[in-house]
Amino acid sequence: MKKFVALIFGIAFLAMACAHGGDLKVGDTAPDFTAVDDQGNSISLKAFRGKTVVLYFYPKDDTPGCTAEAEGFRDNFKGFEGKNAVILGVSYDSAGSHQSFKEKHQLPFYLLVDSDKKISSLYGAKGVLFASRDTVVIDPQGKIQRIYRSVDPGTHIQEVLSDLK
Repeated sequence: MKKFVALIFGIAFLAMACAHGGDLKVGDTAPDFTAVDDQGNSISLKAFRGKTVVLYFYPKDDTPGCTAEAEGFRDNFKGFEGKNAVILGVSYDSAGSHQSFKEKHQLPFYLLVDSDKKISSLYGAKGVLFASRDTVVIDPQGKIQRIYRSVDPGTHIQEVLSDLK
């Protein structure tokens, strides 16, 4: 059974590694989307025009790496606000899962539901079982400013914060 589980996770990891969209690049207009957030509200990317959007994709609520990454964004939230940036976390989890995760870790930003994998597909972060751990920074005019693929959740937040203009 352990070998089967390891095989499934191996396949999922390879699928995530191969799923990165080659079409999306710096300078492109960010694909618009509308999604449900952790409170069940409808959120559209275009509502954040005029602000920098840090759109981060993560595999699963309440897992060690995803928790570390979310807490890193939480702990640096004021720094992002100071740079006129909003943070949007995206995974395949449900609104209820997101709500629990957000409350448990006191996350001050939106978590978006991508159960149909549309957002992750648009941004090249689609995996078979989980979204890949990627971040896309969108400038206030709606253009892709930076794309980070397969990030390290322990160091990534500081890198994004220092790269913001």
